[in-house]
Parts: sequence; C-alpha cells; structure tokens
Amino acid sequence: MGLGSFFKKQFIDVIHWTEPEEGVLAYRFPMQDMEIQDGANLTVRESQMSLFVNEGRAADTFGPGRYVLNTQTLPILTYLRNWDKAFQSPFKSDVYFFSTRQQLNQKWGTQQPITIRDKDFGMVRLRVFGIYSYHISDPRTFHSKVSGTQELYRAADLEGQLRNTIIARMSDTFAESGVPFLDMAANQMELAAKVAEHIEPTFAELGLMLDSFVVENLSLPEELQKILDQRVGMNMVGDMNKYTQFQVAQSIPIAAANEGGGAAGIGAGLGAGMGMAQAMMSSMGQMMQQQPQAPPPPVAAAPPVAATAAVAGETKFCMECGARISRAAKFCSECGKPQA
Repeated sequence: MGLGSFFKKQFIDVIHWTEPEEGVLAYRFPMQDMEIQDGANLTVRESQMSLFVNEGRAADTFGPGRYVLNTQTLPILTYLRNWDKAFQSPFKSDVYFFSTRQQLNQKWGTQQPITIRDKDFGMVRLRVFGIYSYHISDPRTFHSKVSGTQELYRAADLEGQLRNTIIARMSDTFAESGVPFLDMAANQMELAAKVAEHIEPTFAELGLMLDSFVVENLSLPEELQKILDQRVGMNMVGDMNKYTQFQVAQSIPIAAANEGGGAAGIGAGLGAGMGMAQAMMSSMGQMMQQQPQAPPPPVAAAPPVAATAAVAGETKFCMECGARISRAAKFCSECGKPQA
C-alpha cells in the first residue's frame, strides 16, 4: 500500500447510518482521525434526521434524502468556518443521526400510589398505568438538551425522566380537575386527553413530540378497593328488609337439605329452617305493623223487640236436628225429616 492510498483512507466520502437495534434515538458517526471530503455523499433515510456540529456548535440539519456536501448544502457550517465559496479541502465536523420514528409501547405507571383529594371518598391513594408513544421532532434541541455528545443514546436512557414527568403531571391533573374517582375511572379516554394536554409542552422542551397517550388502568389500593366494593354492594341491595327476607327464603331449602345425614342432620336442618322461618315471620310482622290498619266493620244494630217476637211466633224447631224452620213447614229444610 502506497503513501497516497494511506492518506486516501483518512477521508470520508460516504456518510450514512442504519439502526442496529430497537430503541436507539441518537448516534454519532465515527470521525476520529478522519475528515469529510469535499463533495462527499450524505444519505439520510426515512425516519431519520442528521445534524452537523462544528466545534461544539450545532450547524446544518438534514431530513430524509441524498446530499452532496459543499458550500451550497452546508450554508451554516460554511458561515461558521468562514469558508470561501469554492473550498476544495476536507473538513472536520461531528455528524449525528437521530431516529425520528415513533417509539411505541412506552410504559408508564405509579410505582407508589399517589394521594389526591376526592369529592366522594376524601383523601384517597390511586394507582395509574398506561402506555404512550413519541418521536424526536427537533434534533437540534434534543442534541443540546438530552443526548449531547454521547456516541449512542437509547430510549431506555430517557424512560425514567419521561415517566416521572408524566406522573407529576398526572397528579396536577387530578388536583385541578376536581372530578371524583368514580367518574375518572369511567372516562379514561377523557382523562388521558387531559393529561396529554399537560405533558405535551414538557416533551416539546426536550425536542420530542407526544404521539399518543393511553390510560389503561385506574385503581385504588387493595384495602381501599374492598371498601369501595362493599359500598357498591350496599347501593345495589337497596331495601335491606327485602334483601334479608330474600336471603332467608333462599337459605331454608339449603339448610333443610343438610348433607350430614341421619336424624342429627334432619334435626339440624329442621332447626335451622325453623329459626330462619321465625326470622322471616318476624320480618314480615314488622312489615305488617308498618302498614296502615283497616278500620273494623260496623256492628249491625239489634232488631226491634217486637219484630223479634213476631219472628219467634212464626217459627218452630226441627224435632230431629233442632234447626229453626217455618211453623207451617212439613219437612226440615236442614235435615229433610218430616215434621208434625
């Protein structure tokens, strides 16, 4: 290999990048001991952007496409280096590639319950989980505020910062909305839209754009969830007297059909059934007492004495059965026996 070939190898004439793995946000093109040749080709693929940095200062940005690097395609870099319009020498500059495709299925959630003030339950602790997606929208801002000069910057390096930002904004959203927990749980899409509205400016400050935000689950800690279930159950029961009577009626056949067998099983079943029946009767008695009592029927007035005597003079008694019959009757209307 000659000396000329050795120097030729020190110049870069093709600059491009293909993502080696998932989750890479920024990549620094290797430039150690190498310079970019005048007229070199820069290829930026779809879902990528490229940024040239000269002596620590961000210069030109390139979107998807193929570029020939010269003073026309590098106006800011040309200005920074005070190049003549027809420069022909290689130049030194750092080149960064950024992945602008969506980073999907990013998970967020409360590692510890957050405390909020609720209209229905007072102070409660909530657990919230969901997913979101984002992409790099401003490589210059992302480079200066997030990735810096790192050779490789991954989404995992940013995950903690974004998750904590979401949780903080979630707490603020709960506090400002004043919406009860039960209403939030029933309208998770509206809640997600409200939280996304709060966190979009924070993402933009980092050079990111929030593409989607989803609240998958909104729940209380286990001990509070049990209390909520009991309250819901009481609301569903409604009239406790009717509910008690229904439960007793359902339990009588079960208790009577005790699987213990023999006289003991029968006795226990009958005893339980009788006890439940008494409880039912007691409940029914209480309900009857609560109902208005009907007035007693009016007492019929006694017939006049004269009318009674007249009726007694026109009747006689059957000699067989003793029923009162007409004095002129030949047979008893009750037993059919002939009369004298």
